[in-house]
Amino acid sequence: MSELFEFSVINSLELRNRFVRSATWEGLAGPDGSCTPGVIDTLTALARGGVGLIITSHTFISPEGKAGSRQLGIHNDLMVDGLKALTESVHSQGGKIAVQLAHAGIFAATGETGMPALAVSAVEPYVRGPVRLAGGDDIEKLVESFAEAAVRAKNAGFDAVQVHAAHGYLLSQFLSPAFNRRSDEYGGPLENRARVLLKVIGAIRGSLGRGFTVLVKMNCMDFLENGLTLEDSVRVGRMLAEAGVDAIELSGGTLVSGRLSPSRTKIDSPEKEAYFRNAAKTFKKEVGLPLILVGGILSFPTAKSLVESGTANYISMSRPFICEPDLVARWKSGDTRPSACVSDNRCFGPIMAGKGFFCLTQKEKE
Repeated sequence: MSELFEFSVINSLELRNRFVRSATWEGLAGPDGSCTPGVIDTLTALARGGVGLIITSHTFISPEGKAGSRQLGIHNDLMVDGLKALTESVHSQGGKIAVQLAHAGIFAATGETGMPALAVSAVEPYVRGPVRLAGGDDIEKLVESFAEAAVRAKNAGFDAVQVHAAHGYLLSQFLSPAFNRRSDEYGGPLENRARVLLKVIGAIRGSLGRGFTVLVKMNCMDFLENGLTLEDSVRVGRMLAEAGVDAIELSGGTLVSGRLSPSRTKIDSPEKEAYFRNAAKTFKKEVGLPLILVGGILSFPTAKSLVESGTANYISMSRPFICEPDLVARWKSGDTRPSACVSDNRCFGPIMAGKGFFCLTQKEKE
């Protein structure tokens, strides 16, 4: 049997296979961020379908950090009971689940929050509404909020937490010279730009201990003018390893990368899959951590080759699992046809309309 279906361990996290559901905004939470039956049913279906590790959608850790409507929240203790129902349901199907801890920063949904967005720097091309520059007290509060959210995650029964430092959200904004124009201890050289992320990891480790599994999602590159480079990203990866992170999920691009974005539609051949394959090879060579690779992986042969060649340790997917929650079980059964996902991105249309995500293409076939 392929290595894809082998048992593995990341710190205390025991996984039945090497497939990961990458954090995907479901748009199914309550208006206050509470976990609903819709969220529970959606993620439990992934566990039933054989996904080894399920990562929730980006879950806001403080009210001003909310990115969009019906986004899952972990910003106060009132969220814990609903999240506990989620973890219990996933566990009942043999799955493991991590919560992704996130803050939108300058891309916060100010119309939803009623507050200015917390900005690393007020970089004009990216300002979408009222912003407030983060001062020292704001940064300390931010670090505290991540740690408090991590404790809630543990109390709710999650098997791991993932810190979101990718795609141009707040921690990614600190890392990126495109967003970070600060001249204080949090700006300028990479060591300064990584300082907030490392403080967050330190605070989470201090709150949860060394035995709890902590993951980070980060960009290999921003694919943005003056953005984070692969060289600097690898250096941050080494810093995270030294700080006690257990694994990195490697992605790339930002909300505003536009024509430079690596994301592709209509992936119809193996050559178009795995956007970040070459960056992953560099990470595996230079950073001594298990690597979870996301980005345009739709076929079993591609997933198999990435793991068996040592390019990545785990395969993370988003759109294929929207289309087929039971994809892993299908592949394990011997039916290794590629995912039915046609990568047309139509699944995000219903989210924007407030209906939550689903595969429009598959629905039209029914």
